[in-house]
Amino acid sequence: MANKNHLFSVLCKKIDNLSLKMEKMKFVDYVYYLEHPRKMLWANFVSGLARGFGIAIGFTILGAIAIYFLNIIVKINLPYIGEFISDIVKIVQNSSRNVR
Repeated sequence: MANKNHLFSVLCKKIDNLSLKMEKMKFVDYVYYLEHPRKMLWANFVSGLARGFGIAIGFTILGAIAIYFLNIIVKINLPYIGEFISDIVKIVQNSSRNVR
């Protein structure tokens, strides 16, 4: 009888441990999304929009910083690099004027 009680208490501890781990994993939320695919699609759509917006803003900022440093290098007037970069800056400025 003592062996059965010990086995039962070990089993109860393992079940409690498993339930705590499932709560930490937010397993209930995962099952909810599986049962409601529209909610999962909406959440994925919104997160995709946020990622796309973040990538666009980040690329714009990095591009502006790159052009800023390229302008500084052109003003320093390095022989071959300066000419190459000034051509790139002129192309970018002309393309931005054509867009407006």
